[in-house]
Amino acid sequence: MGDALDELDQEISECRRCPRLVAWREEVAATKRAAFRDQEYWGRPVPGFGPHRAPIGILGLAPAAHGGNRTGRVFTGDRSGDVLFAAMHRAGLANQATSTARDDGLTLTATRIFAAVRCAPPDNKPTPEERDTCAPFLHRELREIAPDLRVVIALGAFAWAAFWPALRAVYGVAPARKVPFGHGALWQAEGAPALLGCYHVSQQNTFTGRLTPGMLDEVFTRAKQLAGVT
Repeated sequence: MGDALDELDQEISECRRCPRLVAWREEVAATKRAAFRDQEYWGRPVPGFGPHRAPIGILGLAPAAHGGNRTGRVFTGDRSGDVLFAAMHRAGLANQATSTARDDGLTLTATRIFAAVRCAPPDNKPTPEERDTCAPFLHRELREIAPDLRVVIALGAFAWAAFWPALRAVYGVAPARKVPFGHGALWQAEGAPALLGCYHVSQQNTFTGRLTPGMLDEVFTRAKQLAGVT
């Protein structure tokens, strides 16, 4: 299993299927943000991160232009990641509360993180076509971790919507009717991981109080219960 995931990660990092995303991620990597002008940007698609055998999955939207697109690791080096990993640390799912670089010593417990779209998109808004082009990577990653996966936390409505085709493709399961996204929304079916909704850990949500640390803690507590993680 590990070899297959490593091969998938390598294939993801070399993808050039979406011209708009390729152009944007590489432009950002070349121009850089002033605060990071001395750093070499990753500037490629960002693979998943975490144990190869994980009962909890976290599905995000896409890498941030100066976060994952800079560091090469999902949710690393941006404020969304600061919020996410602090919550994971409180939940006992990360060994430290911060994530600044690929070599910062961060390790995850019982959790793997991946994104619906693997390249940083302009304005943090990938198109449905780009989501669908990237979907086979998500499906393959899920197939590799499927024997252990018990619950997936969808960060935001975009990730929530991206997971339904994956359910059909990987598990042969589909809901009888459309299930709306909501914070704390839960969908379960036999033979597939549960899907748990969570507002995205974006600055817009956390700065306005739409998503609070307590709300995140409740999501991770529920996820651990569903996954049987103590």
